[in-house]
Amino acid sequence: MKFTLSWLKDHLETEATVDEIAETLTDLGLEVEGVEDRAARLKDFTIGKVVSAEKHPDADRLRVCQVETDEGVKQIICGAPNAREGITVVVAKPGVYVPGIDTTIGVGKIRGIESFGMMASEREMELSEEHDGIIELPSGEVGARFIDWLAEHDPAKVDPVIEIAITPNRQDALGVRGIARDLAARGLGVLKPQEIAPVPGVFDSPIGVTIEDDTLPGCPHFTGRVIRGVKNGPSPEWLQDRLRAIGLRPISALVDITNFYTYDLNRPLHVFDADKVSGDLRVYRASGGETIMALDDKEYSFLEGQMVIGDDKGPESIAGVMGGAETGCTEETVNVFVESAFWDEIEIAHTGRALKINSDARYRFERGVDPEFTLPGLEAATQMVLDLCGGEPSHVVEAGAPLQTARSYHLNTARVISLVGMEIPKEDQIRYLTALGFSATGKGDVLEVWVPSWRRDVQGEADLVEEVARMASLTKLEPQPMRRPKPGVPKPVLTSMQRREGTARRTMAALGYNECVTYSFIDRASAELFGGGDDATMLENPISSEMSHMRPALLPGLLQAAARNQARGMMDLALFEVGAAFHGGEPGEQNLQATGLLIGQTGPRDPHGARRSVDLYDVKADAEAVLSAIGAPAKVQILRGAREWWHPGRHGMICLGPKKVLGVFGELHPKILAAMDVKGPAMAFTLWPGEVPMPRASGASRGALAISDLQAVERDFAFVVDADMEALNLVNAAAGADKALIEEVRVFDEFIGGSLGEGRKSIALTVRMQPRDKTLTEDEIEAVGAKIVEKVGKATGGVLRG
Repeated sequence: MKFTLSWLKDHLETEATVDEIAETLTDLGLEVEGVEDRAARLKDFTIGKVVSAEKHPDADRLRVCQVETDEGVKQIICGAPNAREGITVVVAKPGVYVPGIDTTIGVGKIRGIESFGMMASEREMELSEEHDGIIELPSGEVGARFIDWLAEHDPAKVDPVIEIAITPNRQDALGVRGIARDLAARGLGVLKPQEIAPVPGVFDSPIGVTIEDDTLPGCPHFTGRVIRGVKNGPSPEWLQDRLRAIGLRPISALVDITNFYTYDLNRPLHVFDADKVSGDLRVYRASGGETIMALDDKEYSFLEGQMVIGDDKGPESIAGVMGGAETGCTEETVNVFVESAFWDEIEIAHTGRALKINSDARYRFERGVDPEFTLPGLEAATQMVLDLCGGEPSHVVEAGAPLQTARSYHLNTARVISLVGMEIPKEDQIRYLTALGFSATGKGDVLEVWVPSWRRDVQGEADLVEEVARMASLTKLEPQPMRRPKPGVPKPVLTSMQRREGTARRTMAALGYNECVTYSFIDRASAELFGGGDDATMLENPISSEMSHMRPALLPGLLQAAARNQARGMMDLALFEVGAAFHGGEPGEQNLQATGLLIGQTGPRDPHGARRSVDLYDVKADAEAVLSAIGAPAKVQILRGAREWWHPGRHGMICLGPKKVLGVFGELHPKILAAMDVKGPAMAFTLWPGEVPMPRASGASRGALAISDLQAVERDFAFVVDADMEALNLVNAAAGADKALIEEVRVFDEFIGGSLGEGRKSIALTVRMQPRDKTLTEDEIEAVGAKIVEKVGKATGGVLRG
């Protein structure tokens, strides 16, 4: 939303500077995106006077002018038809940048004669579209800055332009008056009164209006009138200056008037050439397939159900979005029909999106305009048409009625203070709300507040609290220490799972991983690769096709981040994320995951400058470190059988029994990397902190440390088993031979082939026995060894290798 300082002052009586206004607007929530100082680009132009102007010897249309400047008399070649002796002009000396032609002036030769600058036209200085001749000033001192003269004689042309960002809930700030109201309520000036008197009609409108019943929800109120005998020429200079300053191109008086009120009062209007309208106007829904040539010279085809303004010939306007070219106004227009209607926000948004039309009218209607200003907006536009174009108005024709938006909410002034955290007296709260157009009455702490029709966004007490806070300025908030209810150490704020989540995050960061925070939404194809992508996790209204489903795992987001980094030359990556993954769309159908991803090479370089590639044992060690940090038991099992996105022979599940999976580590399947456009191999781990058992009693300490003074005994066993037998089975069987005595069983060797024969292998185990009460005798050791051989043989069919 753009506006100029002088435009703002039409509604606000203030002496505030542009900087003060900009700072206040941002503080009020209307963030200033920029302030354009239009005078700055003209600061180097000076005033000169043409001493003589003679015909160029080699060109009929050029004049060799001697121009008096602040640096003396300079020779300037000029082709303007009004270049002549005695006129006061605007001079651009060599080195001056001319914005209208995007050129820096230099000394040059034109047909053999040197020229030391140029005399500028209004278009070359971007003051208007006038370019038939150079600027002729009625006064001015030679050598003076042109902007100083302009600021004194025509300040609107160098008025600062302020641009603000409008949030969707502040539709009232899409008009300059709404912005002025906010500033006045803050105390930066006084809002000028606005009186819109009805314009009496002098004849009955030859064009009637109707709204079909099924269209009424989309257009509850439609007003208009005919004005005959208008003269549609260029709009006055002040109006052109304002529109041009905010980036709009002046077209004609009738069109410029509608554009003016769109920005001035947030009241979009449309003007039909009444002589081109056949019969009455009616608002109806399209059957589908009707076409219209719009004012942007593009043809659009209506979809079934879209709202249309039409006459006896067919569609004449895309309701609330854009008018039709056939009934558009031209310089020959003498009779017009001025339309002011209220359109439903959702209907306009759907139509504009379906037809891919962006217009100022659509932008405002889909955010909501004042439903009670439909008829006053028509009266204001009528008066300006009469003032600028002449003519005589008809009586108003009207269909439907304004929406009844009157509503009130209770506001507890004491609760405002509690919620905002500032001491805002009740009297100030009433003053703020009243200045914004609300009506606040009541006794005690509770007020009844009536909402003005232009504040469609205010829907409850919370919105009223926000309005008070905006006016009081949240920049005045001072930090206050929280009061402790009683002395001593307060109870923990974080839950056990929250503490565990934080521990996992800190541990992975300490291991050298870089944290990623990816979107919880991913595309269907990526979700399907990781077991998701079904209807249960599909978003009803996704931001884009790349964010259509809730993520079933954290890995797809990390892989997408890795692909983006690799595309920029970063090949060695260590990424992690802790967050929720979803297996359904209902509350509770999610789980907390902690995922790490390693790609490329790791570790310091060796003396020869080489580094090794990451492998699955890197992620296994990191996964075990994280599990240990969050309190997982030390004794776990490593099993196969993870999901299909893991490499079938290079992964392991960290389990407490076959059904209690704490995590998975290993290499990702090559087909997954290819689908995600990641250059592998890639190692990863995923942990489920919620699966790690919680301590049995809150605050329970660890058990006593049991250390034996007796010498441990180790014995080695080599078993011959089938080649497909997993070593874990042997380890578990050996450990179960005497759980009280056997402290550890580990694999230290595997041998395949040789004398063992086809389909057989040898697995060697080291069994560590730790006595507790007395030193073991040789017989006791042999007895345990025999039991180990028996257990392993029974569980795996293995026999001692000879």
